[in-house]
This record gives sequence, structure tokens and C-alpha cells, in this order.
Amino acid sequence: MSDPLGRMIPRQDEEWVLRGGVGMAAGKRKPKQMHLHLPTWGGKRKRRRRRGTDGPRKLGKVPHRRRPALSSRHPVHVTWRVLPHVWNLRSQRCFSRIRRCFQRGRDRFGFRIVHFSIQGNHIHLIVEAWDERSLARGMQGLAVRIAKALNRLMQRKGAVFADHYHARQLRSPTQVANAIAYVLMNFLHHFPEETVRRARDLRDRFSSAWPEDGTDPPVVAPRTWLLSVGWRIACPSALSRLADTG
Repeated sequence: MSDPLGRMIPRQDEEWVLRGGVGMAAGKRKPKQMHLHLPTWGGKRKRRRRRGTDGPRKLGKVPHRRRPALSSRHPVHVTWRVLPHVWNLRSQRCFSRIRRCFQRGRDRFGFRIVHFSIQGNHIHLIVEAWDERSLARGMQGLAVRIAKALNRLMQRKGAVFADHYHARQLRSPTQVANAIAYVLMNFLHHFPEETVRRARDLRDRFSSAWPEDGTDPPVVAPRTWLLSVGWRIACPSALSRLADTG
């Protein structure tokens, strides 16, 4: 269509389309709704690990953060794990060398070894220290001695311990009594079949509860009140006899 001057006049449906009727066809059709797809999550993770499907579970390591302040009144329960290539620590050849290392480092730099037990791949200690610095120096010296002795035995070089030692301060008689029971009878946790066979004598040959006559003991007498007197308040008499034998 055109006006008298010759200009084109759009029809009604064409005019609507020219004015921006996007999404509507010419004529009397209804507008079409347009969908905007937005992501709702990041999608499936790649190589998702499920326990038991990707090999054995790795042990968590000790956090490399600054250790808390240590009071000389509080004993410390220390746990130390060795690397997989290290031989069985509960063998006589390894235990005899570790015992000699304890004898040399049992009382140095304000660090004192009071109780211990040796398991197949880790060591438990109950120690006293003046402060956190004395604890660190004593454990460092002990680590060097044990690593050199075991590497000399295995005829190899390199690291022996898997990670930093784990230290837990014992602040009450109950905590100390529980720690002593856990350390001296830890072999029953790993070898439960020994419970019946050793019902009359629960002393572990690879711990401080088993004294060897005629040899220099690898531990020293406690000085703190918690390790000498306080823990006996919260422990049974059987545990007291077991700890005193060392």
C-alpha cells in the first residue's frame, strides 16, 4: 500500500513486526516463550575417589604447625611411625638396637623416657620434658640414633620415620593412667590372640614393662607428680603392678 505521495504504508501485521515483535510470527499468532538455560552446579567431578576402589587408604600425616607450649608438669604421649620399607621393629635384631638408642637418649636436654612399647611399624613413648624445645631436641636426637642404627642393620641409607612424631599432652591423672595402659598393653590391640595365652602375665617383651636383669634400663624414673603419684589414683592395682615392673 502507498499514500498519495507515493510512500509505502505497511500493513498492520507488517507494522507490528517492524516495531520489534520478536518471537511472534506475522499475523495473529501468539508469542513464543524463549528459555534461558543457566548452570545450576559444576557437573560431575573427574576421577572421584571412592574408599576401597583406588587402592589402600593413605594414613593422615601429622600437621606441620607450631606445637603448643608444654609445661614441665605434664607428661607427653608420643607416637612415631616408620616407613613401609623398614623391617619389623618387634624382631629381636631391630628391638635390640632401638633399646640401645633409648639407653643413650633416655635423659638428655631435659628430655626423659619413662615408658615405651615397640610395635611392628610404630613406637609409643611416654616422656617428660622441661618445655616444647626440650621435647623437640630430645626427639630429634633419638630419631637420628634410631635411623642410623636401623639403616646400618638394613645396609641402606635414607629416611626411616614416615612423618613427624605425634605428641599429646597428659594433663590429668586419668589421662596419664589411660596412656600408660594403652602404651604398655598396646600389643593386645594388634595381637588380640595373645590375650588368652598371656592371661597370667600381660607384660610385653618389647616394652618397658619387661625388665632385663643385668642390663642398663632404657628408661628413667619419673619426676612429675602425674607420672609418679597422680596416675595411681585413677588406675587399677593390676596396671600399677605392671608399670612398676619396668
